Amino acid sequence: MNIRIKFLGAAKTVTGSKYLLDIDNLRLLVDCGLFQGVRDLRERNWNEFPIDPKTINAVVLTHAHIDHSGYLPRLVRQGFSGPIYCTEATADLLEVMLLDAAKLQEEEAEWAHKKGYSRHSSPQPLFTIEDAKKALSMLQGHPYEKSVHLNSKVEIVFSDAGHILGSSIVSMQIAGNEQMKKIIFSGDLGPANHPVLHPSKKLQEADIILVESTYGNREVKTENPILLFQEIINETLQNDGCLLIPSFAVGRTQAILYYLKQLLEQGLIPNVPVYIDSPMAISATALYRKHHEYHKLKKADSPSIFDYKNFHYLQPQDASVALNNVTKNAIIISASGMCAGGRILHHLYHRLPRENDTVLFVGYQAEGTRGRKILEGDEFVSIFGQHVPIKCNIRKLNGFSAHGDKTEILDWLRHFTNPPKRTFIVHGEAESSYQLARSIRKMEWKNVIVPEYLESFQLFEHI
Repeated sequence: MNIRIKFLGAAKTVTGSKYLLDIDNLRLLVDCGLFQGVRDLRERNWNEFPIDPKTINAVVLTHAHIDHSGYLPRLVRQGFSGPIYCTEATADLLEVMLLDAAKLQEEEAEWAHKKGYSRHSSPQPLFTIEDAKKALSMLQGHPYEKSVHLNSKVEIVFSDAGHILGSSIVSMQIAGNEQMKKIIFSGDLGPANHPVLHPSKKLQEADIILVESTYGNREVKTENPILLFQEIINETLQNDGCLLIPSFAVGRTQAILYYLKQLLEQGLIPNVPVYIDSPMAISATALYRKHHEYHKLKKADSPSIFDYKNFHYLQPQDASVALNNVTKNAIIISASGMCAGGRILHHLYHRLPRENDTVLFVGYQAEGTRGRKILEGDEFVSIFGQHVPIKCNIRKLNGFSAHGDKTEILDWLRHFTNPPKRTFIVHGEAESSYQLARSIRKMEWKNVIVPEYLESFQLFEHI
């Protein structure tokens, strides 16, 4: 039995996670994410797929974030027709996220055509709502810690990664003619002290490990993130402004609401309204009640966390637009977290020029994204084809990250009894991946590799 792997994404970048495995006659794609960020990366989404999607037998997903799942409708559009394996909570989240992504694709193509800012005379969406619906029909959701047989030789187990609801570490066990081999895909590992989710499961055995490196070169924890959050809120409100928080709809928004409820209940911040302006975040929050076994909140407590009196969930578009007239004493949470699309754009369009307002980033901003440009101090940012001046206060809070930092990644790796045959460092910008690789080598692990885009490796032969 021969086993090869090809890196179709998340190689020296945090987006586009796709790992192609050829296990004799079985061809698997682990994760199927969209590329985001700089144009060169985004254009890969439109390029011909590196291999024929019709030849892929199945897809396995670590979690629902778009950089791990968002290419699924495009893959289906190009001929993939096999099953898509994931956790039960991931399957439910994808029903929200893929339809929303497809809707945005269609709207952006229509808007680009209407405004004439596309390079193409008739701009088309990357995929459509119908493509997303077809992809959703192929999902097979499974609980944590249950063996799922892909064929007579290959089985997978999903274990809790602690990153977002339903996120998983994928353990793939392969029965060769003479030996058993195990490949571990870390997915995105959550922090040890997440307020809502359980910590990532520590595994002990692996022949091959693919480990993420989003924060592989840094410690992201602050001494007291809640105290700093409180200070930023109070400074903004005392300045007669509004606080705008670009936030990922799944995971980050729910953690922020958890902390805001604490601050409001304890009277540590003024009694102001909190507007959750993200239909996806609203739908995702409801799934926390359905899948209570996937997080630390008790089933009976979940409504009290998310249905707090100060929390106002905005569904209609006109309610979202009306927030542009609110000039002070409000907190607005909107998606997308990297300011790539969604309702956050019109909020940024109106808030960035206001000197009294504050934009607070609470998550990772990938290279080339609008959020990264704002955070790095650009004087203007392009929104709706216009240059919008940045005059408001820009703040960043690291302590709410849904990713484990360097120390936590290394701690997760140290639980393996023996070093694997090979360790691949993925899902991180180049410097982050290289620094994590150097740290792992100091643990006396050998064959630590930072792969290139489209690079292939023979993992095993004649097993």
